[in-house]
Amino acid sequence: MKPSRILAPEIPVLVLGTRRAVWLTADGEIDTLDLRAAQRRARDEAPLVAHGRAVARRLELRDLRAFDALELFAFTCPGQFCLPTPRGLMMALGLGRAGSLEDQAMGLADSVPVLLDRIQRQATPILAELAQLMAAGDWPWGPAVLAALGAAPLPGRPRRLSGLDIWSRLPEWEEAGPVEPPSHYPVDPADARGRLAELVQGRARHDASSANGAPAAEARPQQADYASAVSAAFAPKAAPDEPNLVLAEAGTGVGKTLGYLAPASLWAERNGGPVWVSTFTRNLQTQIDGELDRLYPDPRLKAERVVLRKGRENYLCLLNFEEAAQTVLGNPANAVGLGLMARWAMATKDGALVGGDFPGWLVDLIGRAQSLGLADRRGECIYSACPHYSRCFIEHSIRRARRADIVVANHALVLVQAALGGLDDATVPTRYVFDEGHHLFEAADSAFSAQLSGLSAADLRRWILGAEGGAGRARGMRRRYEDLVAGDDAATDDLQAILVSAAVLPGDGWLHRLAEGEPRHPIEKFLALVRQQVLARAQRPEANYDLETERQPAIEGLAEAALEADQALAGLEAPILRLVKYLAKRLDEEAEELDTAVRTRIEAAIRSLERRAVITLAAWRAMLKDLPQATPEGMVDWLSISRQDGREVDVGLHRHWIDPTEPFAKAVVTPAHGVVVTSATLTDGTGDAGVDWQAAEARTGAVHVAAPAIRARVPSPFDYANQTRCLVVTDVRKDDLDQVAAAYRELFLAAGGGGLGLFTAISRLKAVRERILAPLDDAGIELLSQHVDPVDVGTLIDIFRAEEDACLLGTDAVRDGVDVPGRSLRLIVFDRVPWPRPDILHKARRQDFGSRGYDDMLTRLKLRQAFGRLIRRAGDQGVFVLLDPMMPSRLYGAFPEGVDIRRVGLKEAVEETKYFLRPEAE
Repeated sequence: MKPSRILAPEIPVLVLGTRRAVWLTADGEIDTLDLRAAQRRARDEAPLVAHGRAVARRLELRDLRAFDALELFAFTCPGQFCLPTPRGLMMALGLGRAGSLEDQAMGLADSVPVLLDRIQRQATPILAELAQLMAAGDWPWGPAVLAALGAAPLPGRPRRLSGLDIWSRLPEWEEAGPVEPPSHYPVDPADARGRLAELVQGRARHDASSANGAPAAEARPQQADYASAVSAAFAPKAAPDEPNLVLAEAGTGVGKTLGYLAPASLWAERNGGPVWVSTFTRNLQTQIDGELDRLYPDPRLKAERVVLRKGRENYLCLLNFEEAAQTVLGNPANAVGLGLMARWAMATKDGALVGGDFPGWLVDLIGRAQSLGLADRRGECIYSACPHYSRCFIEHSIRRARRADIVVANHALVLVQAALGGLDDATVPTRYVFDEGHHLFEAADSAFSAQLSGLSAADLRRWILGAEGGAGRARGMRRRYEDLVAGDDAATDDLQAILVSAAVLPGDGWLHRLAEGEPRHPIEKFLALVRQQVLARAQRPEANYDLETERQPAIEGLAEAALEADQALAGLEAPILRLVKYLAKRLDEEAEELDTAVRTRIEAAIRSLERRAVITLAAWRAMLKDLPQATPEGMVDWLSISRQDGREVDVGLHRHWIDPTEPFAKAVVTPAHGVVVTSATLTDGTGDAGVDWQAAEARTGAVHVAAPAIRARVPSPFDYANQTRCLVVTDVRKDDLDQVAAAYRELFLAAGGGGLGLFTAISRLKAVRERILAPLDDAGIELLSQHVDPVDVGTLIDIFRAEEDACLLGTDAVRDGVDVPGRSLRLIVFDRVPWPRPDILHKARRQDFGSRGYDDMLTRLKLRQAFGRLIRRAGDQGVFVLLDPMMPSRLYGAFPEGVDIRRVGLKEAVEETKYFLRPEAE
């Protein structure tokens, strides 16, 4: 037996509660402190904590020298799930589930030898070299980790990057031959039911063998009906421009994910082509990927058949990582964060920095520059000219997607790529499933809109010129393209002309110059007048939120400035168009001579130029030319100032489609062969089935498709009448935040936790939080808050899901993204009716889509989405409370049939909540 080299440091442990802290001394004594006393002790000693930066913020310490257990976990268990709390760390390591702060402190102390023991068992020369680099960067865990690995510290400053050189140790992908187009064999409804039965049985086996005690899969006849209905989208296309479009509403609990995966996977296997499953958020992508474990229980087979696709900006760029790693030789402190990233990069499944196996809390621990900042967020990829091209995570996922059965993407990627004319490799899928289809309208709105603003123009300048003044590592067009034009004088001159002309775009300090009235060049001068018009006409220009105004009538000089800006952009556009033409000519004339790598680079360069510059400049110039006259039909333009925390961050001119599903239908649906659009909240809730389906067709673009859509609706199997209570509180003034906070407090206490508080404004959320934090803490109820707690929304929801009696406050992202079955979510409190914001864009759409009826539809949708969070499986119970006496009865259709909506006073709502959720308390 190998002798143990575990040398756990003798250090105190610090765990924070809401208003008190527990300090466990190195000798094992426990002290209970207030937060001010904890601040003083943490300043004098280096304690063991979980999530050091969050602890520092809570204690109002600018710098906290601490041993962060999460850093040790990230080093030891890269890519493994862990909640960033003492309880989460204990659960991840199998150390039980702590209740009190004292138990959490002892559990945190116990985690260190467990992690060091795992490190000792992982010992390799490469891991030792990485630990040496990190220790040289003054990593607090360095001595203990080196001891566990049996390695000595470096004798001086690092002289090489052994351990960080991940680019040399990742597997290479290989090019394959062209992919044949898919066949057209249909999926029979009966076959879809059969495949569904296989999936459900696979889920039952998975759940029965899981360690978390999850119940076996429930038999759902509605799910089989749903699978039969959506199989119609996988029939052969009968006529050009007439795809098989199925709109399928599946009530909560039907199990729509497995329901559509059944026919989708069958079609892919029979026809040799991929089905693209698109959902609204990257977290939902991960959930769908988990469901596919039932279809492909063998991880190796699943890796061949299933691919998660995200935009390039979501993946680790190996060239960016290498350039960041080089800084370690001059600044060893950088080795700590980069070392943790290297550990993850060698363990990750696909290299995605958002969702998947990348821990969101790691960004907060090591900073954005050494984590998310290492992605290609500005389109600076040099493709096959990159020395790491054959190991690139992004290129690997693109190639895997060509031959996969199921590609799980998100609406943003699918729609943006469609708006630009194709995917990264210029392919266009023929079969889609759009899950969370009620979000397609807003996703299309984002994808098919245009914005000429200071930030977007400065971003284009950076993409063209790279980092200016010698700062940063951004790669400009010269580095990306100069070897592609070498030897052609005209093309070289065009490249140089682009670099010179880019000076018309806003550079560093543009926002300050606008505020000081000292703009440079035509673009900044135009934006300065935009800013002037917005401030002159906004109702409350001193307010902290975003400001906007119509573009007509324009103030003096704005129309002339727009035309001058257009001419400046024309000077930039012309050489870019010539360069694109030259590169396309090379592909044609040198077809026999170009090797694959150069051809790939030229194709990628053309796509980048068209997407980043040609399309963008054309949209900007169109808006500028139109400014002196009427906005084109079907569009709405406006001017804005964007603010963040009360300070200006952007100024711009915007253009949106009034109905963005029109370009969506043209670019995505019509060219496809089969499309499923599905959601639990696809139709409206007016009570008139025809009107409700018309709303669904308008919001999904079905009205712009030649052939009529197939409609399918499968009701929820849940007994909402007995499983839920729906209460509208009539005696709380929604504009009195003291009353609103008191209502939240009493309702959360009545439920004993498990409450989700939803808000229509961040300011209201923060005000209520301040008022209820202490009384909930006195009752032993932890309060989590979006926009306050220093973790991303996904992690916040994970913590809420794991803590059965915690409460969570949030806004739209929480309302749409929570999937918390069981008692962890048993109460939802909405602060007021979520009417749409009456901005310029909404005003235009309201006129086009039906005035008050349009407002009602959007509001019912938000209420339906919120209520749908409450019951996620058959045994759940929950109470939904709306704190708004002005809730009109015409919105009651937002709630499932059979739910009794009662208008009550707060006292009765509290009593009903306690009685229904905690009958033992009566």
